[in-house]
Amino acid sequence: MYGNIKYNMYNKMLKNYYKPTPTKWRKLGDALLAVSVTITGFAMYNNIQWVALTALITGVIGKFLTNFFKEDGIKTRKQGRSRKNSTRVS
Repeated sequence: MYGNIKYNMYNKMLKNYYKPTPTKWRKLGDALLAVSVTITGFAMYNNIQWVALTALITGVIGKFLTNFFKEDGIKTRKQGRSRKNSTRVS
């Protein structure tokens, strides 16, 4: 039973990954990635490898995780179309 709940949670998260990301989370992810790239470049220039690697990993993971947030109230393409109003001709 615990495994089924865990599977449903992961399945829901994966479905949210492909839905539109809210603007504030997208901006946060972009800013995090930009700052991490700047810190990585500075650290590589000064030969501080552990800082460069930490900043790079943090920025990439942060940008990736922002895709798991979804915007409420927006219909996806599949939800917005009904069979009665379909434009497809049979």
